[in-house]
Amino acid sequence: MKSTFTQLRSYERAAQLLMVNQFTINLGFYMLMPYLAAHLSGTLGLAGWLVGLVLGVRNFSQQGMFLVGGTLADRFGYKPLIVAGCLLRTAGFATLGLVDSLPALIAASAAAGLAGALFNPAVRAYLAAEAGERRLEAFALFNVFYQAGILLGPLVGMVLTGVGFRLTCLVAAGIFALLSVVQIRALPARGDGRVRGGAEGSVLSQWRRVLANRPFLLFSGAMIGSYVLSFQVYLALPLEVRRLGGEGEFGTAAVAVLFAVSGLSTILGQTRVTTWCKARMPAGRALAWGLLTMGLAFVPLLAASALPVPEAGPGRWALAAVPPALAALLLAIGTMITYPFEMDTIVRLSGDRLVATHYGLYNTICGIGITLGNLLTGAALDASRAAGMPALPWIALPALGLACSAALYGLHRTGRLARPVRKQPAVA
Repeated sequence: MKSTFTQLRSYERAAQLLMVNQFTINLGFYMLMPYLAAHLSGTLGLAGWLVGLVLGVRNFSQQGMFLVGGTLADRFGYKPLIVAGCLLRTAGFATLGLVDSLPALIAASAAAGLAGALFNPAVRAYLAAEAGERRLEAFALFNVFYQAGILLGPLVGMVLTGVGFRLTCLVAAGIFALLSVVQIRALPARGDGRVRGGAEGSVLSQWRRVLANRPFLLFSGAMIGSYVLSFQVYLALPLEVRRLGGEGEFGTAAVAVLFAVSGLSTILGQTRVTTWCKARMPAGRALAWGLLTMGLAFVPLLAASALPVPEAGPGRWALAAVPPALAALLLAIGTMITYPFEMDTIVRLSGDRLVATHYGLYNTICGIGITLGNLLTGAALDASRAAGMPALPWIALPALGLACSAALYGLHRTGRLARPVRKQPAVA
């Protein structure tokens, strides 16, 4: 950790603040969201489909509005969108803890989701601009703080929710309120649209420019697999742990181990992995290797599916815990390889113009991909159990990783990931 803070001090104040801000954003978000469904169904007594509606509204309002958030950041500057997002999330989280009517819950959930769509593209574009030639290393360090917030948030939330979910909501809202004040006072203005190319013509002309960027769209499509695969830490792996280990204390502890393995390995290894990869391979090859590693993460589960399942005891516990933990570790390594190169490649393919808009569209494309991928993964898990073929999902997921890895390598070999897009004149 000492080396992490040494690296942090090597950046300018704005970059330092953005990294600490991201830790705080994730801390506040993940101390609340893992416990929201239980609050809605338990404390408020909502039906399952209504719980799904409230949670779905948050996800849709975030994923569906990323492009709008990125567009606004390029037109009006990064700082205003970051501050607006934090203020909106303050209001959304406070409302979630204070209301019990369905319309108010839906409105609060939509506000919390829209907040993420406003500040996420702006934060990444701001960091890319601030880091300059050190973008790759900056995004590696950014991911350390990102994962630290994800790791610590649920632990803090568990303690607060033990007292009351309303307290959790109000503390999370307070964190975002404090974050808003800090950024208003300390974050320099950056990303003026006139400087970054965001004020060229209408919003539609911005979108046409980004949608005409064929290498960027091909890259976005190929990277969907990385998000589908990495999300299985929250979907397929916990379901497999609970299928074999049960819903009791062991199953709960084993799932917690998955998240700990994923988060701690990133915190301890991200910057070292990035330094090693940067010294040995270009970005395109690193991305291809990262996707391949993420695909291979499910091989331990494939191998375990060929073993007989013990009735009970240590053998069953080992089968329930060890292969998913290995998968979580390999997924984390694959993500460590890809993430900094992924963020850097988006900037490069944008030609350093409309960077936040590119990030916004990229997040939307990957968000749609995650939704479809999770539906298909869930269907594969159900089909495998119904047909008595437990290996089915563990064959499909490595195949996805291999296909996306091959696509990225193809883009790299043809030079589509290496050269920036030619800067075009403004479109009226």
